[in-house]
Amino acid sequence: MSVETIAVELVIFEKSYRIHAPANEQETLKQAARYLDGQMKEIRHASKTMESERVAVMAALNICHELFQKNQLAEENKRQVEDSKKIGQALQILTSKIDKALAN
Repeated sequence: MSVETIAVELVIFEKSYRIHAPANEQETLKQAARYLDGQMKEIRHASKTMESERVAVMAALNICHELFQKNQLAEENKRQVEDSKKIGQALQILTSKIDKALAN
């Protein structure tokens, strides 16, 4: 089963790219291109003499770093939720034991 793709025109760092993508992914692809373009322009603004290839690599590195930070934060949040569930279960067991002891 093949997915139907449609050509999308993207402009990144003043260059046009024609990319085929599934119809349901086009908007997020455009958003990603705009984000990358903004990151590259920001880097170029900070260092006007940097070559375009280096600007692209620095932007990619920054974006990957952001992604890893967000993934790490998500994992920490997941662990905290799991820990909270375990604490809640332990409290329920202790409460049950206390109730039984007081009933006797």
